[in-house]
Amino acid sequence: MSTTFDNVSAIQAIVAAHSALAVDHAHIVGKSPPAGNAAYQASFQAARILGFIETDAHCIATAWHRQSERLGRFDPDHWPSDPIDFDIQPQPRLNGFPPCPRDLGLYAVLPTAQWVARMAQSGVTTLQLRFKSDIQADIEREINAAVRGVQGTQALLFINDHWQAAIRAGAYGVHLGQEDLDGANVDAIRAAGLRLGISTHGYAEMLRADQFSPSYIAMGAVFPTTLKKMQTAPQGIGRLQQYAKLLRHYSLVAIGGIDHSNLSNVLDCQVGSVGVVRALIAAASPEMAAAELMAALRTGRMAQS
Repeated sequence: MSTTFDNVSAIQAIVAAHSALAVDHAHIVGKSPPAGNAAYQASFQAARILGFIETDAHCIATAWHRQSERLGRFDPDHWPSDPIDFDIQPQPRLNGFPPCPRDLGLYAVLPTAQWVARMAQSGVTTLQLRFKSDIQADIEREINAAVRGVQGTQALLFINDHWQAAIRAGAYGVHLGQEDLDGANVDAIRAAGLRLGISTHGYAEMLRADQFSPSYIAMGAVFPTTLKKMQTAPQGIGRLQQYAKLLRHYSLVAIGGIDHSNLSNVLDCQVGSVGVVRALIAAASPEMAAAELMAALRTGRMAQS
């Protein structure tokens, strides 16, 4: 392939075939890619042109090289989606976390225990307490109240970040962002029997999350959101579809700017759960908004079956 491979044509073919993955993002077109074979270099440059950040472009290019070696040919139309090409190991694994339902349904991310109890009583199936405070006593009190708030309901409660307090309170699970992984004792969370969810924003972070064998992986932000300052551009439906295909053996949560207007497109990507924040807490009637979103989820699932 090295003597006949047309790098420019390969880059153009990849970009043309996968334009649905392009996003508006500052990237460096024409920067020399890391050393690699022809398939790697072409796919790396094409990924950069499509707006993937450099670390994600490296993951894509490495997988495309492995795919080409495995298939015996370079195919610009075949975006890599086989876990083996990304060095994702088969499941179950020795370091695996306890599983959670493949279909977590509506996943509400909420700021207080009062909100958690309110949405649990409204029938929301999966809840996350994202309580922000630097005062440990307040954190402990809020988490304990949230755990009590879901008792007697079917809701599954994940605690954002505060893994030690979550263990002490007996929460169902913990959710960690990429930065939280650096300071968390993941082995202690696993030993306590809690589930683990991890946030990701692209290929490099997905592959890092996979190394922990979590209970679910969250992917976003799918659409623009004003709730958090994001380091990466909104990923969009095209990328979400590819991410879900690659991580198909996981329970998956799509999150970021999702509401009624785009819910059906998200569900078409075969994710098992949709995370919402503003769609509930900013609604005139959060209970009604939750009921409508859950009904839309059921309708979407029926249409897929």
